[in-house]
Amino acid sequence: MSATDSPASPRFAAALAELGLADLIGEVRRFPEATRTAQEAAAAIGCELSQICKSLIFAADGVPVLVLMDGASRVDLELVRWELCAAKVTRAKADVVRETTGYAIGGVPPFGHATKTRVLADRSLLSHEVVWAAAGTPYAVFPMAPKELIAHANGTLVDVRELAK
Repeated sequence: MSATDSPASPRFAAALAELGLADLIGEVRRFPEATRTAQEAAAAIGCELSQICKSLIFAADGVPVLVLMDGASRVDLELVRWELCAAKVTRAKADVVRETTGYAIGGVPPFGHATKTRVLADRSLLSHEVVWAAAGTPYAVFPMAPKELIAHANGTLVDVRELAK
């Protein structure tokens, strides 16, 4: 399948080709219903919630940072702050997410962004052989081995998952 025929966003399909991952274009799955949330994606794919890789943008002292987190977990902002030695970490607003990544919330892939950002990848992703991530639209996802996904995202492996209280 070519990048122009892919259910992935054209920008993400081009990013896959640039990264030497053109074979992954054929693995992208498009759904008629949105897969904007981890729950929607897991239900559409038929996988565990924790097999979804969420790509979340935060602002660390005003600087965008991408956090890759499993779909069943929440990001602990205090742990992100500590990892980045930042004074303050907040969830980025929708316009910052689009400006930083080139994608809208709900369709942000783990790599292939408009600008380079620091990437933190939570270790929980490694508990699966395959995880599913957004392919540039709220309707498309792709599978990838977590170690490979984290490597292509140039992510640093960390523990930033909120622990149950």
